[in-house]
This record gives sequence, structure tokens and C-alpha cells, in this order.
Amino acid sequence: MLVEFLPYLLTTFLSIVSGIVVGFSLGLMGGGGSVLAVPLLLYVVGIKDMHMAIGTSALAIGIIAAINLLNKRKNNNLKLKQGLSFALPGIAGTLIGSQLGLLTPAENLIVFFAVFMGIIGVIMMKRPHTSTQTSSNSRLVLFRKNSSLYGVAVGVLAGYFGIGGGFLIVPTMMYSGGLNIIQAIGTSMIPVSSFGLVTAGRYFVDGNVDFVIAMLFVMGGIIGTRIGIKTLEKIPKQNVVKIFSVMLFGVAAYIVIRTFLL
Repeated sequence: MLVEFLPYLLTTFLSIVSGIVVGFSLGLMGGGGSVLAVPLLLYVVGIKDMHMAIGTSALAIGIIAAINLLNKRKNNNLKLKQGLSFALPGIAGTLIGSQLGLLTPAENLIVFFAVFMGIIGVIMMKRPHTSTQTSSNSRLVLFRKNSSLYGVAVGVLAGYFGIGGGFLIVPTMMYSGGLNIIQAIGTSMIPVSSFGLVTAGRYFVDGNVDFVIAMLFVMGGIIGTRIGIKTLEKIPKQNVVKIFSVMLFGVAAYIVIRTFLL
């Protein structure tokens, strides 16, 4: 009898561990970690379909962000007005992106995802992470005038790839909302949770969400986030981001090699 349950036990274990990895990355950097969810679901947990992995990833990331949202509110790092002004127009983009993702053949979508991971790695490598102030007045005005457009654009990417988009949302909120980085990370949980849950809803309509794996992923994510936050207190964030960027390049290369050569 035990032998029959071994595959389910293994899937349960791998789902929780994968959630811990993503949660750890999110807690450590405040954004970017969610992009690891889809590769982990595909190559570690063993989900066979790219669309199923995206839908499941979006649900898990949306729930983890919603839980973090409550914690950020308790710490007074949540600016509701700025968060909603980014999230509401972004939801329209999320619906567009998720629809486009469902229409894209899985074999093409996974290659696009690998390229996207590489781009994220470059952005995170080049972006400063230590500043707590916004940029020049001219850039601040530009971002404030176009914050809704940025929200839609990030929403499209979040819906298409099943990610949270925090690595794009945080700097945008610093410019458009005049927030420092701590407030921006806390406030970003509003659009991240919204984009994740909306994407999951659209994928669920087409039967592309595994609720059991998503919930196991969330369990691991909660644990990993706490570990990541504690670890951040001991390690310089700039060094962590550089290591994470290199890891993204490695995962992207693995996806391409596995897709075309294996």
C-alpha cells in the first residue's frame, strides 16, 4: 500500500520544498523570486503542461502575496491609494496577458519564458537596490503621469508568464508614488496579489490550475518567506541580487537546452 502512495508523497514533498525556495527568494529580495515558480513546477514538481504550471504558479503567488499583504499592513508599510492606482488598471493588462498566454502554444511559451528570465536577470543585475529615495524630479513626474500605463504593461507580463511582477512594480512605485523602497515593497503586494489571483482565475476557467499543488506550494512559500526575511538581515542585499541574477541565467539556459537538445 505504501508503494502506491509514494508518488503522491514525493509530489507533496517537492511541492512544499519548491514553495520554500520561491518564498525564500521573495523574502530575501522583495521581488523577482516568483519567476522561479514555473520552472520549479515543471522540472522539480513534475507538472507536464506549461499552461498548467503558469496557472498553478499564479494562484500560489497570488495567495502568498495576499498573506504578506496583511503582514505589511500591520507594519504600516502599506500605502493603499498608490497600490490600488497601480493594481486596478493592471488587472485589465493581466486579463489580456493571461488570454495571450493561453493562446500561445506551450512549446513556444516556455522558450519565451526562458528569454524573459534572462531579461529579468539583466535588469536585476543593473538596478541599484540600496537606495531608499526616489530619483530625479523629471523622472518622478514622468512615472506619475504614466503610472496607469505601467500598471497595464506589468499586468500583461504577469498574466502572460504567471509571475508576480514585483521586480518591476517596486521601482515603478518608488517613482510614481514617491515611496521609499520599504513602502514600495509592502505596497507592491496589492498588485502582485491581484495580478496572481486574476491570472489564476482566467487559467482556472480553462482547467489549467492544480489546486492541491498550489496549496502545498503556498505552505512552503510562507515558511520560505520568513526564512528569507531573517537571512536578509545577515547578508548584503546587493550580493544576493547578483547571485540570484546568475541563477536566473542558469535556469534560462537549462530551459533552452532541455527544450531544444534533450
